[in-house]
Amino acid sequence: MGTIFFTGFPGFLGTALLPRVLAGRDDGSAACLVQPKYAALARRRLARLEAEAPGLGGRILLVEGDLAEPGMGLAAASQLASRTTEIYHLAAIYDLEVSRPVAMRVNVEGTRRVVAFARQCASLRRLHYVSTCYVSGRHPGVFGEADLDVGQRFNNAYEETKFLAEQEVQEAMHGGLPTTIYRPAIVVGDSDTGATQKYDGPYHLVRLLLRQPHLAFLPLVGNSAASRVTLIPRDVVIAAIDFLARRERSLGRVYQLADPDPPTVRETAEILAKALRKRLVSVRVPRRLAGRALENRLVRRVVGIPPALIDYFTHPTRYSVTQAEADLDGSGVVLPSFRSYAERIVSFVEENPDMDDAPMA
Repeated sequence: MGTIFFTGFPGFLGTALLPRVLAGRDDGSAACLVQPKYAALARRRLARLEAEAPGLGGRILLVEGDLAEPGMGLAAASQLASRTTEIYHLAAIYDLEVSRPVAMRVNVEGTRRVVAFARQCASLRRLHYVSTCYVSGRHPGVFGEADLDVGQRFNNAYEETKFLAEQEVQEAMHGGLPTTIYRPAIVVGDSDTGATQKYDGPYHLVRLLLRQPHLAFLPLVGNSAASRVTLIPRDVVIAAIDFLARRERSLGRVYQLADPDPPTVRETAEILAKALRKRLVSVRVPRRLAGRALENRLVRRVVGIPPALIDYFTHPTRYSVTQAEADLDGSGVVLPSFRSYAERIVSFVEENPDMDDAPMA
């Protein structure tokens, strides 16, 4: 069996997906592209994986390189391409405040390099590309799995560059490169344990509520009874990708992995407050005022919410998961409601209050 070329290890999704992929391929191996600055972290996480699953021993090779460099910084790219049969491309900058030049270099140009590498792989069976639901930008209404360019505008450079990167992948897919695309919504911790590697997105709300007494105040922007918060736990994303990646019918398809019936912003706040045993008092704040206030360092330090998150309190998009649910039917993988696992997410934060929220970049 050939080699799986893998980007995104030792990141949040990659660390969980890699052993799952190899577990389903008894005699396969993986070559993981790792930035030199994360090499030590990658070695530690690899050692832990091998200790937890001895069958992985010797099957994972860490290869130093960088998506932002020509040829991904690989010294022997052609040799690796000659034995690569699958590619999992997860690496990206997941940061709502990333500058556009940096996001272009990693998310777009890096993806172009992965696609170029894939075209060199004579025995390639599939390129698995992890995109995001938020290629939708601020599209009003339902955004389907077959949608991509619908004239949307974007909240930030992260969304825009993931959109541009998926355009590159879809162009290659329609040109004959065997590909499957997965679009997770906002990924949170494990639905069973709540475990996560960093606190961002909705975790800012959890921590804000956690710092307050029983009577907790939460500023809400816009029409909080209309805009929705679309989340998905990491273990479900991993299980869904692993299942779909091994199915022939997934070839050439795009899957949105998201809560089929996401709660509104107000409902999300109420769910979190209930899990934290708080009595919630919401205060409506004009969007522009909220954005300006959070630009102030002192206010941001007190509230703990980055300005870029404000746009997601008024997000106008809902995500169709029709194709994902149809092709996951019978797998045992169900796209869950946030209500079903919210308490475990909150409990993990209560037990681990000091976790970092810095993105890998």
